[in-house]
Amino acid sequence: MQEALASWRPAIDETIAEWLPQEIDAGYLEDFFGEPRFEYDPEGLQSALSDPIWDLLERGGKRWRAVLFLVFIEAFGEDPEGYLPYAIIPEILHNGTIIVDDVEDGAAIRRGEPALHHVHGEDVALNAGNAMYFLPLKILTHNPANLSEETRLRAYDMLMCELNRTHLGQGMDICWHNESAVRISTQQYLEMSACKTGCLGRIVARLAAIVTEQPAEIETAVATYAEQTSIAFQIGDDILDIENSLGRAGDFGKEFGNDIREGKKTLLVLHAIETADTDRAARLEKILATGENTDAEITEALQILEDAGSIDYAKERALELAGQARTEIHGIEDELEPEPVEKLLSFTEFVVERDV
Repeated sequence: MQEALASWRPAIDETIAEWLPQEIDAGYLEDFFGEPRFEYDPEGLQSALSDPIWDLLERGGKRWRAVLFLVFIEAFGEDPEGYLPYAIIPEILHNGTIIVDDVEDGAAIRRGEPALHHVHGEDVALNAGNAMYFLPLKILTHNPANLSEETRLRAYDMLMCELNRTHLGQGMDICWHNESAVRISTQQYLEMSACKTGCLGRIVARLAAIVTEQPAEIETAVATYAEQTSIAFQIGDDILDIENSLGRAGDFGKEFGNDIREGKKTLLVLHAIETADTDRAARLEKILATGENTDAEITEALQILEDAGSIDYAKERALELAGQARTEIHGIEDELEPEPVEKLLSFTEFVVERDV
């Protein structure tokens, strides 16, 4: 899967630039959005939309959602090249959620640089992030690959369903890290992840199945695979945040102790609160509830998580979810092309074992 990520990345970035160019003018605005009622301001829209969007996109990101979409297309026996515009839909959506999440979380750093709202202002960042929820839907309107009206309607319906659920997940996450007490269950955490992160994965898989007109049972299986893999990816992110802060991972591109500073109720935190002795569990809760943490407090919280075995526990849960995802693919592999099946199976390992 690493080879697929590397080989498809340039084509994906080129396709994003075709649909969301770095330099916009009146001609692009009229072609993409329709004729103005009066007159567009390309200069203002360049500053308020294109510049912040490309500021984030050019910082990196693995583009794994777009690549995974193309691997699904290949698995369904179709030529991925013909569906590249659809591959960027989940990628643009994902980056939009990042911009909005960073404002909501008060994040300082994203991909190794100041979060966009610190560079462009909260108003510009929020508007750009929200626009990225809607801009990719224009791809369906322009209809590359000449999808039928029924197929396009099915795709719109799916996107509305899954995007609504992403906001359920984000709502839960925001509520929890604004609360001082740790009151949630592991199952509630997993549901939050299934919505916030899993729904973007489901969009990848379901959109690939829809545009290639796969039967319902195939769509369901690949959607479940993508959801489980995405939850494993989210847990992996939680682990990397801790391991990066402990100096045991590559450059994760986030602030030291980021999740602890934000008061995040991650799977690791839930495990530590449940298994550590009463005093240390209470101390961890207090640090998470503190508005401004010192580096010493962050280090203390990291030690509590490590001593409780929470890192190993979270890795085990992520591996378990990855195994469940592979089971979904094994259940339909006779209906898929063999080479991309191997990529799909290996991807479940990548999301857990990566170091950045």
